[in-house]
Amino acid sequence: MKKKNVLVAGANGSTGRIIIDLLKESEKYQPIAMVRKQEQKEHFEKENVATVLGDLEEDLNEAVKGADKVIFAAGSGGKKVVEVDQEGAKRFTDAAKNAGAEKFVMLSSMGADNPSISEELKDYLKAKGNADEYLRKSGLEYTIVRPGALTNEEGSGKIQLNEKLEEQESISRANVARTLVEVLDNDVKQNQVFEILDGETPIEKAVRS
Repeated sequence: MKKKNVLVAGANGSTGRIIIDLLKESEKYQPIAMVRKQEQKEHFEKENVATVLGDLEEDLNEAVKGADKVIFAAGSGGKKVVEVDQEGAKRFTDAAKNAGAEKFVMLSSMGADNPSISEELKDYLKAKGNADEYLRKSGLEYTIVRPGALTNEEGSGKIQLNEKLEEQESISRANVARTLVEVLDNDVKQNQVFEILDGETPIEKAVRS
């Protein structure tokens, strides 16, 4: 079976690097890291990971060409929420559509559907919500994953998952990364939006139940 190419936007971020490592181990997928700078490109090439240069503030059609599936795990860290988290995600959506990508997995955030829950994150959550909405209307097959607050804890491989979760708790980046990779499969949480936190259910099972 030929492995599918999965292009990861935000490959150089903390969560992105974990996603790339998981895809490297996968029997179904092979990662393509999308990075902004030449030196980041060299870092991944040293690890034998295919890499493309792509800037979320510019045209992405060339970068996304040849991707079977895509994961958007990029973030501006609060610096350019409209330019990167919102418009960059939209540009990436358009490019994925033009490339004929089979599936788009979006790393969103809890609260993207209700930005008023956090005064300090309001602009960020609004940007994420707008990007999610754009993807939902794009005609692409998608899965939108909304984690709670991200931690750098060891990944337990277990989460709680629901369309809406009551608590505002946290989840390890490793568990988020694994969830994003698990939902790449066709027919897993197809065209659905859900929230995740650290929990008790193995990720493979949680995304398929």
